[in-house]
Amino acid sequence: MESAIAEHLRCPRTRQRRVEDDYAPPYPAWAAHAPAAVTRVVIGLFGVQSRGAGRLGQACAALRGIAAGFAAPDGPLHHDLTHGVDADGFDNMVAIGYWTDAQAFARWRDAPAVRGWWQSEERLHEGIGYFREIATPHVARFETLFSTPDALEGAGVAMGRLSGEIQEHGYWGSMRDRLPLSQTDAMRPSGARAVAADVPEPGRRVRIAGHDHLALIRSGQDWSGTQGRERMLYLEQIEPVLRAGMDFLERQGLQVGCYSNRYMRHLDAAGQPQEKSFGLSFWRALADMERWSESHPTHVEIFGAFMRYVQALNLDLKLRLYHEVAVLGPDEQFYEYVNCHPRTGLMNGLGA
Repeated sequence: MESAIAEHLRCPRTRQRRVEDDYAPPYPAWAAHAPAAVTRVVIGLFGVQSRGAGRLGQACAALRGIAAGFAAPDGPLHHDLTHGVDADGFDNMVAIGYWTDAQAFARWRDAPAVRGWWQSEERLHEGIGYFREIATPHVARFETLFSTPDALEGAGVAMGRLSGEIQEHGYWGSMRDRLPLSQTDAMRPSGARAVAADVPEPGRRVRIAGHDHLALIRSGQDWSGTQGRERMLYLEQIEPVLRAGMDFLERQGLQVGCYSNRYMRHLDAAGQPQEKSFGLSFWRALADMERWSESHPTHVEIFGAFMRYVQALNLDLKLRLYHEVAVLGPDEQFYEYVNCHPRTGLMNGLGA
């Protein structure tokens, strides 16, 4: 068993973990590790927003165009196509790209075809919205967790290497303990509110500055390999309470420190939904995320349903779970919303 923190990112601790050195987790888990030469991970969310069946074809075409642009030089090492409907009834189709070379990402972003398309005034007048949410965390500010060693997702695919079985999981606070920065830093937010450079409303291009130690999580589940009783239990007992928790964070999350939440389904290359979903949310602080997960009734119910599921199946699960968490510095965030409704993404957190 090894630490979730890669050896080259370990340092003398000034802040203690929540468990003792001889702690043994109740089940196995793994983390993705990038080569030591990698200093940053880039997570790019490129979204298309529309409302109503009449605009969906246009939005799908725009998403395909964004995804086609990933094939240009210096494009992402991995990307996912996803879809969700928000609380205001808007379809949000998001291409999520991952890089392990921030300079390669910058070259791709600044290529005339990519930069020119995003900056064009035409984006404001097409009847649909667009957004870019870019996180570029240093690897010390980033962690991943996987329930199986044979199915990497998201950043794990781009990072390309999986650890052995890790120690820091299976207890409250393990998410924090997996972050290399937690060895020396409490990761408390400063200047804790989002700030916009323009009025957030349709017909405008709005850029938002994120504050120090703003937290991002993508947490997903893949039930494509489940069968019989396990599939029934997941769809009838787990997914409904998971959806309720995601809905709470989207509609009422500001009261617990969640600026924005999306509950999304993966799409295949033809635009058809896959049996994979995830929640993606931005939080004021890692501590807010921890409090919600440890004590809020919506997450307590998710956790309880999952434990009943695990016990009913005697730990023999085909369900695959993962997450990735970043705690971001101010210079590691870029948020832009073009012709989007005012509760989209970080615009929802303005003034919170």
